Amino acid sequence: MNTRPHRLVLTAAMALAAVLPGAAPSAQTNALKLHLTATAVDLSDIGRGATALVEIDIDSWSTDAQRERFIEIAMTKNQQALIEAFQDTPPKGRIRVPTVRGSDPTSIGLGWPLRYTHQTPLPDGGRRIVIATDRVMSFWERANRPLTIDYPFTLIQIEIDEDGYGEGRMAVATKITYDRNRKVLEIENFASEPVRLQNVRATEKRP
Repeated sequence: MNTRPHRLVLTAAMALAAVLPGAAPSAQTNALKLHLTATAVDLSDIGRGATALVEIDIDSWSTDAQRERFIEIAMTKNQQALIEAFQDTPPKGRIRVPTVRGSDPTSIGLGWPLRYTHQTPLPDGGRRIVIATDRVMSFWERANRPLTIDYPFTLIQIEIDEDGYGEGRMAVATKITYDRNRKVLEIENFASEPVRLQNVRATEKRP
């Protein structure tokens, strides 16, 4: 089985747009809460063939100040500092994987809080949603310290249309580091391909 990490190199400017995109604070803080469901299909070299129902609840949206803080830490400190910054941030919601077919549920995780949530409008009336968080690691993973222990983040990008239907991708085991010599932000995935999110359905959460 090939477990060679896939590395994506971003300049600082690209990182602002591709990893933690920003928007006017009012557009984020006034946005409605969302409940999303999707079918996750793992086509990577880790859990190929596994499928799962994914549920995501977004209760609040990140501000520009939080986004800038995460980027500054990623560029000036180490990955552990970024993990600690995520964990110090009040949860923005939660992601859960209540059912998994074809693999051990702990390979994806039963649920963890969201640390960064952001949405931007698309020209067709839809929107792009970006989510980032530190992932929950099982007791087995922490005790045995396999290669995945060095990939502590989960990154999600979803695009939905104006009716709330769409698709996305989820990189479950990801490393975020900054190369000071080349002055680039590196996003390294342990898997060869992110998990695909199909049949995404987003609905607004009422108070």
